[in-house]
Parts: sequence; C-alpha cells; structure tokens
Amino acid sequence: MTTQAHIPAPPPARHKREADKLAKRLRHQVGKAIADFGMIEDGDKVMVCLSGGKDSYTLLDVLLQLRKKAPVEFSITAVNLDQKQPGFPAHVLPDYLRSIGVDFHILEQDTYSVVRRVIPEGKTMCSLCSRLRRGALYTHAAQHGFTKIALGHHRDDMVNTFFLNLFFHAKLSGMPPKLLSDDGRHVVIRPLAYVREDDIAAYAEAKGFPIIPCNLCGSQENLQRKQVARMLAQWGKEAPGRIETIAHALGDIRPSQLADPKLFDFLALGRRSDAPPPDAHAWLAGAPTEPEPVAMALHPVRNHDGLDILKS
Repeated sequence: MTTQAHIPAPPPARHKREADKLAKRLRHQVGKAIADFGMIEDGDKVMVCLSGGKDSYTLLDVLLQLRKKAPVEFSITAVNLDQKQPGFPAHVLPDYLRSIGVDFHILEQDTYSVVRRVIPEGKTMCSLCSRLRRGALYTHAAQHGFTKIALGHHRDDMVNTFFLNLFFHAKLSGMPPKLLSDDGRHVVIRPLAYVREDDIAAYAEAKGFPIIPCNLCGSQENLQRKQVARMLAQWGKEAPGRIETIAHALGDIRPSQLADPKLFDFLALGRRSDAPPPDAHAWLAGAPTEPEPVAMALHPVRNHDGLDILKS
C-alpha cells in the first residue's frame, strides 16, 4: 500500500526569515507608493478604513511600521463601520486594536437593513452596501478633520477594476492610487497599490490577523467582477508575470497611441492649414464644396489692325 510522503514543515528559523523578507518587501512597496503619489504629508491625519479583512489589516500594520521611521509626522486612526449584519462579531476588531495600542473608532450604522429593504431577494447587494459604507466613512472623516482616507485596495484590485470597466462599461479607467472624492472634500489613498494579493494573504497568515469574512449578510460578489477575476487567475497560470506587466502598463499611459481626442489633440496633428476642418456632418453630407473661381489677370495686346484687345 502506497502512503503519501510526509513533507516536513520548514524550520522555524527559515520560516522567520521568509516572513521577515515578505514584511520588508511590503514596507518597500508601500513606502514607494506613498512617495510616488505623494500620499502622506507632514501633519496628516490618516483614517485607515478597517473592514476586518486581510487587506485592511495588512494596510494598517504596514503603515504603523512605516510611521516609526517616516520622514514626516502623521497620525493614524483605524475606523470600522459596524453595519449591523446578523452575527457580526463586534468584539473582534476592538479587542485586536486595543491589543496593538492603536487609536480607533467604531461607527455603528444599520446599513444592512437598508440594503435588505431596497435590493430584491437574490440580487447582488454589494454595490449599494459599498455606497452606504463610503458615505458613512466620508461623513466621519469630515466631522473629525481627517486629511487622508486610506483604503486597502491592492495591485490586483486595480488590474481587476481596469478590465471590469473595459469589458462592461466601455471605458479605460480603473482604481487610482490617489483620488479626490466627487464632492472635492476628501483625498483617498491606496498605499497597497504596488502589493500583490498573494503576498497580502501570506502576510496576513503569518501575522495571524483575526479575519472577519465578508459573508455575514449572505451577499454574493458581483458576477462581472467574478468573471474578470477568473480570467486574470487563468492568465496568471498560463503566463506568470502577465498581471504584473498589466499593472506596470497602468502607470505608463500614451495618450497619442490611444483614441481619445480629449487627451490628445489629433486635429492639430499634421495640420497644413489654419482653417477649421470640416465636421462629421460635412463629411457625411456627401456634397463636395465648389472650388472658388480663380481670378485671371488681363493684359492689353495690340492686334494686326492696331487695336488693343484684352488677353489673359
């Protein structure tokens, strides 16, 4: 009878070295993103939105590490929104945050009941839930003078959103590392913009974060986003490194190589005249413009009879 070979666990020293290397890589990537996009300035009050998932735990942990040796002074406050889903373990986050000694605040708002009332049974609730959560967090940030709102979206989220918008919304846009909210009141930052999701998962496991799964309301992830995620996962298997290449491409945009006349002046390119070019209506009308008559110079010429005639 064949027995499965036992693979010994890595020695503790080796495991620690790997964990230390991973932590160093994450600090480097987060620090580079902060520097590249000017995410945090001296005197900033940073509100870290903590959901209880691996991404936001990692974000908070790495920012706390970087703050110890940062070239600027800034404060960190972790904020969680308790949306009153049935069965939500309300004690988990406060207990963890107290254990690491970080300033935190728990908001309580029953968005769960609103979503259940508005969204028909069986339909995806994530979109409305996300909007309500964002509104509550933005309001809290404004009331307490936070200058930056930090979210836990990572590199893979940004690539996923790009293809989601490309395939289903016919636009080249994504999830920027830094943005101004629609009302112009808040600067949102994503310090994990350069970090792979697999590295975050490994880091969260190594750190033993008390993960709270996002399935308490019974909602299902958006079907379109799932389709894109499956496609990217397959690409990652077939061509390792492809996702990283795409992520780099999101930071190397060539407007003249695309087709948006709002971003590049194609009308002026190679123009030989200052006259305004015909519009689409003129091109579709099918009636070419008549050329203007050419003025001819007339010169007097004497004929055989000695009379002057005009000749062009």
